[in-house]
Amino acid sequence: MIEFILKDKDLKLMRNGRCVYTVYTGGPALRVGYGKNSYSMTRGSFTIKENTYVDKPLTVKKITLNDGVVEITLNEGRAVLTLSGERVYAEFSGLDAYNRMIINLPASEDEHVYGTGETFTEFDLRGQKVNVWVAEHQNAKMLSKKYLKIKLGIDILSKKHKFSDYETYYAQPTFLSSKKYYFHSQTTARCEFDFTHPEFHSLKIDSIDNFTIGFGDTFEETVSDLSALLGRQPELPDWVHDGVILGIQGGTEIMMNKVKNCLERGMNVTGVWIQDWEGRRITAFGKQLMWNWEWDKELYPGLDRAIEELNAKNIKVLGYCNPFLAIEKPLYKEASEKGYCVKDKDGKDYYVTITTFPAAMVDFTNPEAWEWLKGIIKKNMIEFGLSGWMADFGEYLPTDCVLYSGEDAEQVHNTWPARWAQLNREAIEEAGKLGEIMFFTRAGHTATPKYSTMMWNGDNHVDFSIDNGMPSVIPAMLSLTCSGFGLSHSDIGGYTTFGKMRRSEELYMRWCEMNAFSPLMRSHEGNNPDINAQFDASEETLSHQTRMSKIHTLLKPYIQGLVKYNAETGIGAVRPLFFYYDEERAYKESYEYLLGRDILVAPVIKKGAALRQVWLPDDEWVELFTGRQLGGGLYVVEAPMGKIPVYYRKNADPALLEIMNKIKDI
Repeated sequence: MIEFILKDKDLKLMRNGRCVYTVYTGGPALRVGYGKNSYSMTRGSFTIKENTYVDKPLTVKKITLNDGVVEITLNEGRAVLTLSGERVYAEFSGLDAYNRMIINLPASEDEHVYGTGETFTEFDLRGQKVNVWVAEHQNAKMLSKKYLKIKLGIDILSKKHKFSDYETYYAQPTFLSSKKYYFHSQTTARCEFDFTHPEFHSLKIDSIDNFTIGFGDTFEETVSDLSALLGRQPELPDWVHDGVILGIQGGTEIMMNKVKNCLERGMNVTGVWIQDWEGRRITAFGKQLMWNWEWDKELYPGLDRAIEELNAKNIKVLGYCNPFLAIEKPLYKEASEKGYCVKDKDGKDYYVTITTFPAAMVDFTNPEAWEWLKGIIKKNMIEFGLSGWMADFGEYLPTDCVLYSGEDAEQVHNTWPARWAQLNREAIEEAGKLGEIMFFTRAGHTATPKYSTMMWNGDNHVDFSIDNGMPSVIPAMLSLTCSGFGLSHSDIGGYTTFGKMRRSEELYMRWCEMNAFSPLMRSHEGNNPDINAQFDASEETLSHQTRMSKIHTLLKPYIQGLVKYNAETGIGAVRPLFFYYDEERAYKESYEYLLGRDILVAPVIKKGAALRQVWLPDDEWVELFTGRQLGGGLYVVEAPMGKIPVYYRKNADPALLEIMNKIKDI
């Protein structure tokens, strides 16, 4: 229970009889200012410079408390604090002359901080500064500075880079504290969250906006309240859990032959994801896609009949789309003639370079353009027979573009991926297909949790590096859970190849093991499939993929329960260990995760490793593939290919124990 107490002109925020924050009359409340940012974007990566012209403190002149509502008169403007359940709402007025605010919240040296969207290289953000700005995670800044990849033989927890140099697809002005509270700003502007100070968190927001602080007695309660504030994902279609979704491209014949080969070997194939259904282009970066959202009949002859044939075998077909339009193709011509594209300052269509080619962007602030693109998805994808798709991108809105609505692009930029998710969601709902069709997004902001049906962790490198390879997707999933988004997964094998980097069969199989114990199992051929190992690279890899697909299918009742629980409570399927174990190591563990309450997964994330150091929190655990019973502690365990270190709680639900016994025998 939270309440306000006003005594001796000072306001105390009390929770369960304990003071968590005090506002002193005559003392500082926050800082405000006026500033201007300049942005330079290169392939989705941003260089941001700021000039601050005004920076001043606001002090508290008077505090009144009436019927649970607090009014704070400041030396300029005022703040109103209200309570609702376990939340405190802060609203500001009279500060129109400013566009910066800095809020300092009390902190302690033993506190841990998580969230701010999706973070790849750190999970616990204490000691870090976070730039809350949606961008391309595979950014030019990283490559231009020639960061060394951290590989075999180096401790995965050592860092050779600065966290602040990295950007993220999914940025959200939200954090979760180990003190069991969350903070969320309603801003759409850029923020800088500074968690480096021992006694306070400094939150700089590039707008004057309201915020919410919520509390809970447990981490489940706290995150559940956050997700109720932001919105939750619906349950996934039933078919999603029936095996692996195979990433295949190259044409109808190739797709059908590969599926046939997998089925003959007993693989549980629930879907085929053909990202190039709309065509492809060959660039210096590899095999990329032709962004014209129509069936490419030349590359995929008879695809309509193939979809029917596969559906008859309970195999769904998924595609791909994004908010761009290929300027060489008919859809762009139509959009341009109708004025549906984002404009530059001269009134021309704004072309954005992605990797090696320019593309135009549909203007989501134009209602006609919104309905036009949504109609294309409904007709060319849903009516055509696709059962899902990757809804890619959303990070590239330039801050110097001109929007149909007249809105400031700097303030709209962070919202773009959420608007993209909303458009896809509306298309599915208007077609009456929610619960049958799903889509997965990589970019996000505050409204994304209530519109997207699933996240994926973006274009990871095809290696074991902690900065952007297989290990990085674990903190990414965990940070999304702590930000209120509960369903995420990654491309089996990663996506990005450059230079001498190549995907090995070992990497593919280790990634496959991990994703068998995740909410969704889906492979990706990558940007250069011909030089990277695929699920059918050898008999060994194909056999491994087959076995892991069966394990994932056996987990269906358990995973479906987690997905349902997320829809009802907002508690993610993938959870950090500290959710249930108040142990110091649990708060810092970034490369193990809980799948639900009862399964602990410790993926093998080092090249060539046959052993894995595993930390188990204080509980009674059973090692899945050996049946060995263990208590809490640090262990070095054998981790041969195909037997990922997985543990389940001895006192788990009997239904799960039965599932685990079946998995053990596969």
